[in-house]
Amino acid sequence: MAEWITLDTHYGPVRAWHALPDGKPRAGLVVIQEIFGANAHIRGVAERYAALGYEVLAPSFFDLVGEQAPPSPLELPYDKDGVQDGLAAVDALGVEKALAVVRAAATRLAPAGKVGTVGYCWGGTIALLSALRLGLPSVSYYGARNTHYLDETPKAPVLFHFGSLDASIPPEAVQQHRQKLPQMATWVYPADHAFNREVGHAYDPDSANLALQRTLDFFEEHLG
Repeated sequence: MAEWITLDTHYGPVRAWHALPDGKPRAGLVVIQEIFGANAHIRGVAERYAALGYEVLAPSFFDLVGEQAPPSPLELPYDKDGVQDGLAAVDALGVEKALAVVRAAATRLAPAGKVGTVGYCWGGTIALLSALRLGLPSVSYYGARNTHYLDETPKAPVLFHFGSLDASIPPEAVQQHRQKLPQMATWVYPADHAFNREVGHAYDPDSANLALQRTLDFFEEHLG
């Protein structure tokens, strides 16, 4: 079962795709979008985690961008214009509002048990910050902005996934994760940016499946 619900945040209401497992949840999970919005791909990710036993919320972060929330959750195309609009949207949203959304989602999920996050692209950096500042065990997929925050002291464990072919995250940036957070696992796959997204040329099923298994092992360890 999955449907839109509304989260109350300090900055206003935000819709979130709420996916429930069959039976009692093993834990709660916040899925954090890429720059393209809480689109069909992200909602599908949420539903897959729900099928694996988690109660999941995938917030529509862009509801807080602009004077009013859009009439439907903002979905941007996977093209040059979509990238430009998405980057502008996340810059307008800012980190504090994004973390307020994660906090509201985690609070809503608290009855499910321990809560973690998993994020992709921009969401990968918000997932890192969720561990650093909110104390939520988190998995960060190809977060290109991570390096700005690696000197902060983490309040919870983080798992990192990167692609060796990702021009937006050079090897020296990946190495910074290993040097500054050596207690956290950093994995690199023979793949490009967005290798987990089944929509588009970068999808690499072998890398995506291996990263998912490592992600599930991480959550089993830290969420139960």
